[in-house]
Amino acid sequence: MAVLEGTLQTTATMATPLLLAALGENVSQRAGVVNVGLEGMMLIGAFTATLATLATGTALAGVGMAALAGVLIALLFALFAVKLTANQVVVGVVINLLALGLTGTVYRARFGQTGTSLVTAKLPVIGANLTVLTPAALVAAFGLWWWLYRTRPGLELRACGEYPAAADAAGVSVGRVRTLAILFCGMMAGIAGAFLSVGEVNTFIENMTDGRGFIALAIVTSGRWNPLGCLIASLVFGFAQALQFQGQALGLQLPYQFFVALPYAVTLCVLMMGGRWSQAPAALGRPYRKA
Repeated sequence: MAVLEGTLQTTATMATPLLLAALGENVSQRAGVVNVGLEGMMLIGAFTATLATLATGTALAGVGMAALAGVLIALLFALFAVKLTANQVVVGVVINLLALGLTGTVYRARFGQTGTSLVTAKLPVIGANLTVLTPAALVAAFGLWWWLYRTRPGLELRACGEYPAAADAAGVSVGRVRTLAILFCGMMAGIAGAFLSVGEVNTFIENMTDGRGFIALAIVTSGRWNPLGCLIASLVFGFAQALQFQGQALGLQLPYQFFVALPYAVTLCVLMMGGRWSQAPAALGRPYRKA
């Protein structure tokens, strides 16, 4: 019973940053923008949260600053991807490289080659040793589903991702909606990164996102661009990651390397199968130029 409880708790913990990032990406893609820079935004958020928490002594302040940092880097992404109609994938890759280089350089300058950024302040914990961000992510999934499918602004955002010309003709500012969607995505990615550094391991490690941004992209696809689908997919991926820690306790006599590779293998399978049973927004990845 204790092993099962530990597995469920670890699954929820592993799924939280994936769900937060995937919900932001879901909104961005519903508006027609593929934010491949999600990994970099999470990394910036993780590093900013660590610095802010060390400076203020409050983990919640670190989360707030991480959200702000995510918005700022997302604003840079929106400038090129929406305003200048650059290739969204290329811009996202540049954001990832920028974040990796920037955080690594500043980290070594601040803490040294072998320095530590141990954070003593912790996020508030509820229930079975889960931080407040876990139930917040759950509430956000249901809230976003309601907003996307039960409100007029949600309808307008989905129209920008399906038929931007029709949305423009109806008086919707496609550029404005897409920009706001990207900023929201950056905020959620920043919070997801903060969870990794001040909510999970209480320190910052270079490249600590370790591909989670790309897993979040796969979650959006496997969740069929639906917040509730993203919730289910996040739990599946979270369970795959939890097996790294709980596999032996569950009696699964497999090499440890199998459990390490499992989340990425699941990601590849989802991406290979996604084209068959997922229907992406019609204008996804296409810059909109007003006639």
